[in-house]
Amino acid sequence: MAEVGWDDVTYLRKKTPKAAEARSSKAVNSAMRSGTDIETSKKYGGGGNKQHMGSRDSAAVCRDTEETKIETVSLDVGKLIQKGRTEKGLTQKELATRINEKPQVINDYEAGRAIPNNQILSKVERIIGLKLRGKDKGKPFGGPKGKK
Repeated sequence: MAEVGWDDVTYLRKKTPKAAEARSSKAVNSAMRSGTDIETSKKYGGGGNKQHMGSRDSAAVCRDTEETKIETVSLDVGKLIQKGRTEKGLTQKELATRINEKPQVINDYEAGRAIPNNQILSKVERIIGLKLRGKDKGKPFGGPKGKK
């Protein structure tokens, strides 16, 4: 057996790079320099929040050739939300916390910029006690009727 000095190092196997290291820009650049084949792809909408999608998805809007106007909440609904919220003594942030949404969602609804979502509107109706949909907007919200 040969003598091994202090400066000699023996590698039994080379460590394989982890997945994140293999995708790094350094690894991609070295692979391009060496001439190996590289395949890149991007996920569309990966990790997106599907809960708050409107009635039409944005890809369908992009595919349309004609100019389409996306339906937003009317200003009278925004004013009703604001009125009911102030009557209950709530800020936008407090109302958003009570319906498990972000404060920006309440801000968009009050400003008339939001795309209507029936789940969010029903949560807001229950908290502020006013109807926001249908023919009797602005009237007190009675909630679901029970059996008599």
